[in-house]
Amino acid sequence: MRLVCLTSVFALSMAAPFMPGAVMAETSSASAQARATYTAAQFFETTSFGMSRPMGLAFSPDGRSALISSDRTGVFNAYALPLAGGEPEQLTTSTEVATFAASYFPNDARIIVTADSGGGGSELTHVYVRELDGQLRDLTPGEAVKAEFMGWSQDRSTFWITSNARDPNVFDLYAVDPASYETRLIWRNPGMYVAAVSPDGRWLAADKPITSANSDVYLVDLVGEAEPQLITEHDRDIAFATYAFTADSRALIYATNEHGEWNQAWRHDLKTGEKTPAISADWDVMFVSFSPSGRYRVSAVNADASTELILLDQNSGQPVALKGLPDGDMGAVRFSPDESQIVFTVSSDTSPADVFVADLASGQARRLTTALNPAIDEAQLVEATIVRYEGEGGVQVPSVLYRPRGATAENPAPAIVLVHGGPGGQSRRGYSAMIQHLVNHGYAVLAANNRGSSGYGKTFFHMDDRAHGEADLRDIVAGGEWLRTQDWVADDQVAVMGGSYGGYMTAAALAFHPEAFEAGLNIFGVTNWVRTLESIPPWWGAEKDALYDEMGDPATDAERHRRISPLFHAQNIVRPMLVVQGANDPRVLQVESDELVAAVRANDVPVRYVLFPDEGHGFLRRANRITAQEAYLSFLDEHVRK
Repeated sequence: MRLVCLTSVFALSMAAPFMPGAVMAETSSASAQARATYTAAQFFETTSFGMSRPMGLAFSPDGRSALISSDRTGVFNAYALPLAGGEPEQLTTSTEVATFAASYFPNDARIIVTADSGGGGSELTHVYVRELDGQLRDLTPGEAVKAEFMGWSQDRSTFWITSNARDPNVFDLYAVDPASYETRLIWRNPGMYVAAVSPDGRWLAADKPITSANSDVYLVDLVGEAEPQLITEHDRDIAFATYAFTADSRALIYATNEHGEWNQAWRHDLKTGEKTPAISADWDVMFVSFSPSGRYRVSAVNADASTELILLDQNSGQPVALKGLPDGDMGAVRFSPDESQIVFTVSSDTSPADVFVADLASGQARRLTTALNPAIDEAQLVEATIVRYEGEGGVQVPSVLYRPRGATAENPAPAIVLVHGGPGGQSRRGYSAMIQHLVNHGYAVLAANNRGSSGYGKTFFHMDDRAHGEADLRDIVAGGEWLRTQDWVADDQVAVMGGSYGGYMTAAALAFHPEAFEAGLNIFGVTNWVRTLESIPPWWGAEKDALYDEMGDPATDAERHRRISPLFHAQNIVRPMLVVQGANDPRVLQVESDELVAAVRANDVPVRYVLFPDEGHGFLRRANRITAQEAYLSFLDEHVRK
């Protein structure tokens, strides 16, 4: 299981007649049908909907509403979504900082939300209570504090939060009284990752990264001896991590790749210590969770970049069959307290995540939201296909391909190799307004999973350890070469694009393979690994050790980091570049982009620089997403399309 890294903010998602507001565009091929094209604003006027936190209470105490997050106003806020249907009620009113729903209170209309406290994109999340009068109370004050909501006890007498207020490098566990808000420290973290608390409040599971390939799980008895007890003793590289405690607090379900290439789910009995297999597949088990009583188990596997979810009735041993759902990936399942209903999301390549409610007795589901902008005809959007091309040494590189409508040998399309973040992220199927907008305007997109990507087994995942910017980068170059061999792709019109680690790969491709692509779009990408690795935020704690193991420690590997950093080789860049950066980014500092832009401009190479003063490592404001998207398309049209 991948524990951390410089995560990307790209989300990937599926397609119907011409609607008002669309601009019709004829292709140059007489045989190609006319297609509707839409603006960036139309794509990003699609509304995002997300469920409350997995450990939270998603149903209101009266059972009439579900707690969700949405950017209906352009900035994320918390909403109460009526289960009978109708418009969501806005509960928080932030106009600047994204605010995300975490949980209802069990007996009244108060809610718990999280939001950045240090300005948009700072990632210094605080935990707040929205009181009955609508005012927000900060439960975790402090200028440099980062905190998270961890869930409720089974009897609802306590909820838990983590905070680094005591020590910026670690997250301690606190219990909060929901009536008085009295906060009590219950575990001083010696340097691990607080993963889960058992429903009865007795046990804590903590994950400890050792290297990128090796990690442990510890149990802490919060009632008895608070010293962490190692439950995953081993003598070779094995990755262990926490999924969840069972609802009866008798067992911990954890992940392990000890038994092959894939993460399996195993059960650790808290009383006897006995370990038994729970779930295995020919793909990674992504997550496991349980309904309040434990009757239902929710699990999913990462099947070739798609989510395959099973809702299992453990009484009957049979999956629950739901009716009335569109095709797509189901996720974010939340149960009502009496387990008569669930709310969840469904998304696909051509449809963003929508919220549904289902009756578990009948299996009948109902749609509660419509996320896609009604001005966009879903049939005009493009469903992805999974392809594999050959990388260096014969390695097969799995990728998600979007082929624009009307692209033929007679009318070849310009194309983009899109690189995910990470370094160990994964390009997955699912709706992406960014991708669909580019494809809608005629660009093919190959979302590549170069060696080192997660989701394809541990051998593939570790192929780039301490070798970043080498064979993994050449996999991306090979993706461009593969595109040029397709008769429906214009072989002189291929760009590279990515965010975070993908932004690094973009800049590295232009610096180290200067003739491989016509242009590059670097979105908050690392350009100087020496500086980036030295400036990791303190709250990464133990996870920094795993990152250093994978990327190299700047204290000992600075020479290699300099060798693979595009900034120090910017004189090689001869192809146009777009650079996009958030001024508040705590992971890739603004100076990274400032210096690269100056260096490339010194080559008399066209560079466009888009800087957002109110964003961090990604774009949480709709207006900024639109601005960035318009920049992507205009840059590509100017420097790639011919």
